[in-house]
Amino acid sequence: MPASTVKHVPITLQNPRSPISEAYRTLRTNIEYASVDAPVRTVLVTSAQPNEGKTTTVANLAVVYAMEGKNVLIVDADLRKPTQHLVFMKSNRIGLTSYLAQRCTLQEAVAETDIDRLHIMTSGPLPPNPAELLASKRMEPLLQELCERYDIVLIDSPPVLAVTDALILAAKCDGVIAVLHAGKVKREHARNMMKALEHVRARCLGVVLNNKQIRAANAPYYSYYTYGDEDKA
Repeated sequence: MPASTVKHVPITLQNPRSPISEAYRTLRTNIEYASVDAPVRTVLVTSAQPNEGKTTTVANLAVVYAMEGKNVLIVDADLRKPTQHLVFMKSNRIGLTSYLAQRCTLQEAVAETDIDRLHIMTSGPLPPNPAELLASKRMEPLLQELCERYDIVLIDSPPVLAVTDALILAAKCDGVIAVLHAGKVKREHARNMMKALEHVRARCLGVVLNNKQIRAANAPYYSYYTYGDEDKA
């Protein structure tokens, strides 16, 4: 594998027995428990600001869902700085924007990955009007159809405080996971993100605290780890 792509490989594939991978499995379990009364089929993963780890969280969460035997789809709805195609080394020539613009079929917009039961819909060509495209009439029926085809749909979106894209999608999804970079994100920004999600009546399933230092006196192997590396989105 070229050196330039190594950093993009999800840790849940590189080292599935690591504490980090176990943290993603715990996150998967928590989402499943949160959906006992109201099924969660579409999960939006976002952050307050860039470089907090949302893309890494989506990729690793998708892998552990697929390893559990679920049919999983990643949708890269970050139409400004998409990176999921880099993680899974797929072409971004056709994707979400192509389908929303009626330039391809749903089957053409979805690609298989090297992982069993895990598929991806890349962002597609970057549009001049991302927010308008995500708010278009084709988006909601698309999510409904994807729910019929897959057990879980994980959506990567831009940061909440940067643009309105994530809020548009949050209102259409069953649940939202917020990723925060420990020691980097300001409390005010985190609060503003949660207020914005509440304003659109999004169902927040929880928060992933990324790059948090963990100390355990009797377990030096766990003395420092992160849920995932920073992404570039």
